[in-house]
Amino acid sequence: MFQENESVPDFTVSYNKATGEKLGSFKIDSADTLVKTIEKARIAQIEWEKVPLKKRADLIKNLSRIICERCDEIAQTISKDNGKTRVDAIVTEILPTAMSASYYAKKAKKFLKTRYLKPGSILLSNKISQIKKVPFGVVGIISPWNYPFAIPFSEVVMALLAGNTVILKTAGETQSVGNILKEVFESAGFPENVFNYVNVEGKVAGDTLLENKIDKLFFTGSVPVGKYLMSKASQTLTPVSLELGGNDAALVCKDADIKRTADGIIWAGFQNAGQSCGGVERVYVDEDIYDDFLEVLKLKVENLRVGYDENFNVDIGVLTTGRQVETVKRHIDDALSKGAVIYAKSNCEDENKWNNLLCPCVLTNVSHDMVVMKEETFGPVIGVMKVKDMDEAIIYANDSNLGLTASVWSGNRKNAKKIAAQIKAGAVTINDHLMSHGLAETPWGGFKESGIGRTHGEIGFAEMTEPQVIVNDIMPFVKRNMWWHPHSKKVYSGIKGILELLYGKGIKKRISGLYKMILLFPRTFIR
Repeated sequence: MFQENESVPDFTVSYNKATGEKLGSFKIDSADTLVKTIEKARIAQIEWEKVPLKKRADLIKNLSRIICERCDEIAQTISKDNGKTRVDAIVTEILPTAMSASYYAKKAKKFLKTRYLKPGSILLSNKISQIKKVPFGVVGIISPWNYPFAIPFSEVVMALLAGNTVILKTAGETQSVGNILKEVFESAGFPENVFNYVNVEGKVAGDTLLENKIDKLFFTGSVPVGKYLMSKASQTLTPVSLELGGNDAALVCKDADIKRTADGIIWAGFQNAGQSCGGVERVYVDEDIYDDFLEVLKLKVENLRVGYDENFNVDIGVLTTGRQVETVKRHIDDALSKGAVIYAKSNCEDENKWNNLLCPCVLTNVSHDMVVMKEETFGPVIGVMKVKDMDEAIIYANDSNLGLTASVWSGNRKNAKKIAAQIKAGAVTINDHLMSHGLAETPWGGFKESGIGRTHGEIGFAEMTEPQVIVNDIMPFVKRNMWWHPHSKKVYSGIKGILELLYGKGIKKRISGLYKMILLFPRTFIR
């Protein structure tokens, strides 16, 4: 059996992550093919930008219908190629994408609307400014294997609606999902070369896209690769948007609903076998409820059904790659060697029955000198730490170079909001976790080394455009500005008069400034 996708000459071969069943093989594109694709996309973008927004939106709306019609096929493909359960696939990848296509198609007109600016000073109120949203041109998107359908989908939708053409490169580990995503977009009716899909090796894709000066790059992946791409992009000043993962904290207050909190943290920590950049990895629990919380958490974790089942009778699937399995094991071993204990573990009947299977576990006696509490583990492991109060929890939560998401669990929402505002993370949820990525209206992105820029929502949509200001002088009978050449002492005195009129101390100073300005003002009507 195979643990992950393999490559044969010129092809990426995809396998079921749990059983090793071959799913398909997909031709690998060369760097030269990618260069030609960029050139074609650049030509196509000129006409695509001219297509009326309503027509672009109608094409995007088709996607929701197509996803609905192919739901079962897409869910099964995601489950086999990624390792998550089919329920997981429909909840976190299929339903959110269908909803996002509809949302952005409806909101695009508002998001792209030209905005007029109020004059900053009455003395320059003849200069009327407007902000236009201009598409970048050719947008490159490099997406990961943990949410192979949902993560690239919304970015492609927003880019196309804004008038860009797109070149999408999905992860080699989940090429079956990438291929079905390609089919969904190609069946929506977009003009040729507007949406472009390539199967290119990772480094080749990044280097080629940036060396051939695409207009913006969106990347979701690891911190080291994100830093490399940013460095590469600096050579051509290509703008980048980077989402680089997290080591996300959940803060449990003493007034939290213990059962709901345990359910929510189990979902957010173990869903997708813990391979969620916005999932819970660290939990800080008030000492007053620590023991009670652990007791409930232990019972629920031990009752999770883990593995692979065609009849939906599993809660947690397998990991996507053998490499990730080894990374998670290394983090667990590091914690155990430094004093942590496995407090609870799911009852996997046979951990060797399926490829890439790890039984979800809860670690206690953890500390911040352990890798599992300092770095992104990206697996079904949660570390739980007792704290004396939420002030201490906030300090621990912020003790990380990452800051993607976090959550606060409390019966007092007002206090929870105060706590949330002190956490250095891009998205903080109250009494929930790992769901804001599914809210089309909510921006997604993190603080610190979790990335740069945002996707999703109006803020994320704006990242698909460049703001262009157009300043229009509405007084055509004015022959010149007061400060135009030729210069003289009178010009200097008149401009200084404006300064004194606006900001001078005392009424006499301001009247004097007004008089100087009036003396200069007539030159605006003389050629």
